[in-house]
Amino acid sequence: MNQHKPRLGPGVVLEVNPATAAWKYLSFRVVKLPPRYTHAGQTANHEAAVVPLSGEMRVRVAGYTFDLKRQDVFSELPQVLYLPPGSEFVVEAITQAQLALGSAPAEGRYPLRLFRPEEMRREIRGGGNATRQVNHILGPDLPAERLLLYEVYTPSGFWSGWPPHRHDGRMGSLYIEETYYYRISPPTGWAIHRNYSPEDGLDELLLVRDGDLVLVPKGYHPVAAPPGSNVYYLNYMAGEALNEARATPPVDDPDWGWMRQDWAGRPLALPIGDETEPGQTHVRL
Repeated sequence: MNQHKPRLGPGVVLEVNPATAAWKYLSFRVVKLPPRYTHAGQTANHEAAVVPLSGEMRVRVAGYTFDLKRQDVFSELPQVLYLPPGSEFVVEAITQAQLALGSAPAEGRYPLRLFRPEEMRREIRGGGNATRQVNHILGPDLPAERLLLYEVYTPSGFWSGWPPHRHDGRMGSLYIEETYYYRISPPTGWAIHRNYSPEDGLDELLLVRDGDLVLVPKGYHPVAAPPGSNVYYLNYMAGEALNEARATPPVDDPDWGWMRQDWAGRPLALPIGDETEPGQTHVRL
């Protein structure tokens, strides 16, 4: 099952791990907390990263206290709290709060650290109606062993993850697992997520609602935002790429890689037909 719906809170409303996802490295959860509620955990032999999604919260770990705050995912970049292996932590909600937490196996190469928005690279990627914003909130230029984190904003009527690309160990790509946590504005909107891998028959087209989680087990995975729906997704990624090798790019679908040189995508010219026909009219809807 590659699509997960959130449970009613408070507490953990979404959760996957290697056992439930049938993969090797990546664990992910979303936690909702009313004011004064807490969520405790330990990283054991994993590195982890906490991303505030909304509200105010306080994280206590290794004798330090970190105050994290975010209005919502559509308003501002987050702070990201990196937790090394062996960390015990407690998150306390100051207001109604929601956070994401993902983890992957690590050896403990990097220390506890708070990454701030000014350290995070923002990128306008693509072109035409495949234009989107990618925030490298724990990109390969920031220190972690396996984890990579991105936030992607796809405007109404646009596509992202385009050209379709893969990082599943095929076609020379590195093997990296990935979760897509979706928020949509307005909340009544939706998105379309496709996972496909021609080599082994995977081809699923998923209708995604606000708060859904989608796993990318292999293959290509583009996303479409229909007109009227602005789409955000948070990507946690982890796999065989370590340290600086996390910057290794994915591999494009060879049927669509040409679009990097022509983002307009050879659109059909309208209107179709002879405009000089007697009695012809064009109606703007």
